[in-house]
Amino acid sequence: MTQLTFARAINSGLRKSLENDPKVVLMGEDIGTLGGVFRVTDGLQKDFGKHRVIDTPLAESGIVGTAVGLAYRGYRPVVEIQFDGFVYSAFDQIVSQLAKMHYRTRGAVKMPITIRIPFGGGIGSPEHHSESPEAYFAHTAGLRVITPASPQDAHTMIQQAISCDDPVIFFEPKRRYHDKGEVDESLDPNSAPPMGQARVVTDGRDVTLVAYGPLVKTARDAATAAADEGVSVEVIDLRSLAPVDFATVEASVRKTGRLVITHEAGQSGGLGAEVAASITERCFYHLEAAPVRITGFDVPYPYSKLEMHHLPSLDRILDGVDRALGRPNSLSGLEG
Repeated sequence: MTQLTFARAINSGLRKSLENDPKVVLMGEDIGTLGGVFRVTDGLQKDFGKHRVIDTPLAESGIVGTAVGLAYRGYRPVVEIQFDGFVYSAFDQIVSQLAKMHYRTRGAVKMPITIRIPFGGGIGSPEHHSESPEAYFAHTAGLRVITPASPQDAHTMIQQAISCDDPVIFFEPKRRYHDKGEVDESLDPNSAPPMGQARVVTDGRDVTLVAYGPLVKTARDAATAAADEGVSVEVIDLRSLAPVDFATVEASVRKTGRLVITHEAGQSGGLGAEVAASITERCFYHLEAAPVRITGFDVPYPYSKLEMHHLPSLDRILDGVDRALGRPNSLSGLEG
């Protein structure tokens, strides 16, 4: 086991994929000589050459379009979108072409393309560098959407994504890039949990708390704080946003009877709404209270000095737990 930062764990996973398959190529703005804005690809061009780790022009639609062409020729492109808010320039390529090609050709053409997107806030950047656009892609049939929350998952899931024959949107929680954790770099991705499987992070009996990406750590902290008040919170890391592993969430809610979901994206039309609706359908007679969502607000991403009021915090999540339990909370006396 090795102590690695989240970013370094991705770098190690990319390195292994480049070593194991000569058809894997990396593409993106400044990913070669610079090693990427967040240095995630640092050193890879030096070791694998400019024909495998390719610095591209500043043209996201062109990058993804080129990746589609490479996939046609049998390659496995890994595309980096420099920041979450820059992906919209490639939106048509992703949802109209990449996601549909396998279906459109009746399975004759595979699109083994991985699109890496640093997402979420908490780093003091403006709106186009701090967004959470995951719902757009999770809503698009033909795409797999995943997001790791730990260095170990970052290391194994990037390799699983690259080896997958489906197009994969790989969301990287950028405010966790410097978080450290134990990573088994020798772990075979085929023996690791599948990238579509959710994970129970913390066992509990009173409330199920569902999170993903950057908020899994906050959810774990909330569970620790709640335990000091005698409340047992079961934390689930979704890991996959499309498809969602509803079976794991359902099993937890049947046990706890209460559900809280948290994510940085705005509430309306977010992943939390889908989880709440689907689990209500599956667990209606087991729920002791309505599901609670703790999310970002339905506003454009705020200035950096205000972002911590926008992002779900430890206190806001604990308040959501209190709402699910029927304890005094910020909405006491206001609901109805």
